[in-house]
Amino acid sequence: MKSIKYIAMSLAVAAGTAFTSCTDLDETIYSQLTDDVVDVTDEAVVESMMGEAYTQLRYLYWGWNGYFDLQEECSDTYMTPKRIGVGWGDLYIPMHKHEWNAEQGHLEGFWYYAYVGIGYANQCIDVLPETGNAQAQMRFVRALNYYMLLDAFRNVPLETTRDVPEGHLPEQKSAQEIYDFCVSELNAIKGDLGTEKNFGYANRFAADMLLAKLYLNYNAWFGTNDTSNYSKALEEVNDVINNGGYELEPKYANNFKTDLSKNTECIFALPLDGTNASHCYLVNKCLVGAGAAAYGYQGSPWNGSCAVPQFIESYDPEDTRLADTWTGGVQHYYTAEGGPQSGDPIPFGDDDWAGQGVLNYSLQVHSIDNPGAYQQEGYRFVKEECQPDNHGTYGDDVNFFRLADAMFIKAECLLRLGQNEDEAAALVTQVRQRAFASTAKATRTAADLKGGSVYDYGHREYTCEGFANWDPASFKSTSEGGADIILGGLLDDLAWEFVGEHHRRQDLIRFKMQDGRNVFNGKSWFCKDATTETHWDYFPIPKSSLDANISLKQNQGYN
Repeated sequence: MKSIKYIAMSLAVAAGTAFTSCTDLDETIYSQLTDDVVDVTDEAVVESMMGEAYTQLRYLYWGWNGYFDLQEECSDTYMTPKRIGVGWGDLYIPMHKHEWNAEQGHLEGFWYYAYVGIGYANQCIDVLPETGNAQAQMRFVRALNYYMLLDAFRNVPLETTRDVPEGHLPEQKSAQEIYDFCVSELNAIKGDLGTEKNFGYANRFAADMLLAKLYLNYNAWFGTNDTSNYSKALEEVNDVINNGGYELEPKYANNFKTDLSKNTECIFALPLDGTNASHCYLVNKCLVGAGAAAYGYQGSPWNGSCAVPQFIESYDPEDTRLADTWTGGVQHYYTAEGGPQSGDPIPFGDDDWAGQGVLNYSLQVHSIDNPGAYQQEGYRFVKEECQPDNHGTYGDDVNFFRLADAMFIKAECLLRLGQNEDEAAALVTQVRQRAFASTAKATRTAADLKGGSVYDYGHREYTCEGFANWDPASFKSTSEGGADIILGGLLDDLAWEFVGEHHRRQDLIRFKMQDGRNVFNGKSWFCKDATTETHWDYFPIPKSSLDANISLKQNQGYN
């Protein structure tokens, strides 16, 4: 076995100083353990090391400005405006407007935790037997981290061992090399992962899903039009659907409960715990302080994130996923007998746009920053179960891959390949059926999915000031619609089903308009404007990482 220099140490050392500057990201500092005191043949010790590698996925996803924020804050569904009278939200303005740069705060933490996870995985891989489930688990974790780095940054350093000489600077690899590495790794370990379902650990079907994501997004990442990638993705999700033994949950909301260990739809999860692994801060990020009382939460929310109004307007009023995902209008107290929103209206006087003296979330929002959003503006994201105690959403498991996702990937691949389009429509319909009382409303045809989007794209912004002032003269708008989006109906269904599930940025980049631009760049929404620039499809390498590793080169389009 190769020498272990340090095990379960501080994250800066675990990740390697070559990956990022040494910054305090509020991570635990562990004791230094050397070869003299660590028996790597001890199964319990190795399991502890593996646990650290898996643990970093929680920080990568839910660390402040983590993977959730990168995928959702720049999308057409969810945003965090500057909150007038509250005093925060400015950080997210560039994310919404697509005006970020190498010093954007969102980038450093994500890059940092991804390489921390890779560092821990490499430590384990270096000492584990070369085959077997334990080795396969760590190679899956490493591939998952590289998949997220590829999606976000494209050209990144590739490190596959911790046994490196002192002063080593990791070499930046091309996006194609990172992609090829991920595909090769996942195909190599699928057999060793097996089919057993151990909550929080990967099996063959989790590897299928990760491979399917790689294949599905290849053309968008590399600017190609190779339909064989859709055939490859189709093969992977067929294995999940036909052989995985997963079932759609009868209720949509079941997929976002605090505890997903018994969830029949979940393929791979990031397990959290309100006491020992308390991540998922959405209860605080989204709700008005007084709004905590609607869910029995004992904390003090910060009043930040809300829905893009155009997205709320895209829902069918009979779609129960609207109420399962967002709360709007008058808010009511939680009661032990009736649960959330079952009591009297919650008094609230600040920015009382409706003049009722109660907390009343309005659909419309003034702007992202000019002047910003008043306190009661915007529907709030409540998709994750909020516990009626001091935990709220802190501790909610992350449903990273679920069966509905596999079914949607299959539907998309069939449509892009021009094969069995009625089957594609039937798959989407099957997922929708739990959200509609009416069979007619639940049913989607191939023509529906291949048609345009119902999203009313265009710039929408009120620049007037005053929480009750909606001066028509201050309204800035463009009219773009969604009729020109290829497979726009499917893009809509992806949003309604997977909003807030690390999907939307990736989907918007993958779907194109008739003029060849993708929706991410080619459409305007709220205060974000359309552009012909394409470098927004990926993020710049963080400046701190460039400073720490002089061999890194900045991504094209960023100076």
